[in-house]
Amino acid sequence: MIANKEEIRVGQVIVHILDSTVGMPVLSDTVLDYGSDFADFIKAHIFKTDNSDDIRRCVFEEESAIYSYLQEWNSENFVDFSKKIAEELFTIMNQNIEIPQADLIIAEYELEKRKYLAILKMDYKSFYTHLTNSDPWGNNNEIIRQKAILPGENQKLSEAALLDFEAPQYVRLTEKKYEINGVKSYYFSKLFLKCKASLSAKSRLNLVSKAVSEVQKKFYHESEQFEVQMETKSIINEEFSKDGVLDVPVVMDKIFKEHPNMRKEVEEKLEKYNLANTTVEPQNPTTTKKFTKQHLMTDTGIELKIPMEEYNNKDRIEFITNSDGTISVLIKNIGCIESK
Repeated sequence: MIANKEEIRVGQVIVHILDSTVGMPVLSDTVLDYGSDFADFIKAHIFKTDNSDDIRRCVFEEESAIYSYLQEWNSENFVDFSKKIAEELFTIMNQNIEIPQADLIIAEYELEKRKYLAILKMDYKSFYTHLTNSDPWGNNNEIIRQKAILPGENQKLSEAALLDFEAPQYVRLTEKKYEINGVKSYYFSKLFLKCKASLSAKSRLNLVSKAVSEVQKKFYHESEQFEVQMETKSIINEEFSKDGVLDVPVVMDKIFKEHPNMRKEVEEKLEKYNLANTTVEPQNPTTTKKFTKQHLMTDTGIELKIPMEEYNNKDRIEFITNSDGTISVLIKNIGCIESK
């Protein structure tokens, strides 16, 4: 994880145009001559990719062409090898029309005196802009649609890979599924890079949450589920607040301390993904943000968002089960109320 994007030093950069509607890639024969603004643009995308909890650690397979290029890589053959990488990707894109057209930016960069390579697929965005036509009668301003706009600095890339020259067998990547031969698939890792990828931190956390929720819904009556799920969310939030890490066995002990049969069923679900005895350590606060609030919706249409510290303070809020089975929510000690 990169602490500060300013730590990144961008070296050689090249861009290749991969528009499958043209029928062939438009490959550059020279590196980009860029300034500080464009360097900041590249840094921002490298930083965002490296700090994403969607990033997956991947190990190259021996038959990977990209892996073979990395093993022979040096600064002198940067242009030639970048072309080979672009051609590999374009061949796959040309055979699968669901994959979006893009510019492929390949950049060498340095971090803490260690050299890396970024492969950034910049899917085209479509936006409107103005165009001025001049003629003898004056200016004519029009609004036109630009269909090949690159993602902005704050936008997440659908596919990107970061490679370490000192550990070339590994690659960290983020990717999205597209329809390949009629099936949604991760083409970027399976067909292009040809590597075996592990689950991302975000995926592991979602699988743990899903397994717990499924078992609770099976064992608890519908009227009991909201309270159980609130307590589960509180336990998970407490673990992240304390250590920044979710130790799965420890959390299972706390959630199911009085229900070993339920815990066993959750563990069986998690063992399919080798998650029963692992830890989950998200890097990005947005991944764990959903655990910092209780978000409730009543059958009468009332929506409640309760910060976790308020939920855990019984002097602030109380849930009361009435004799007729309905639930009352008592909010206490309010200093003032604002209408928004």
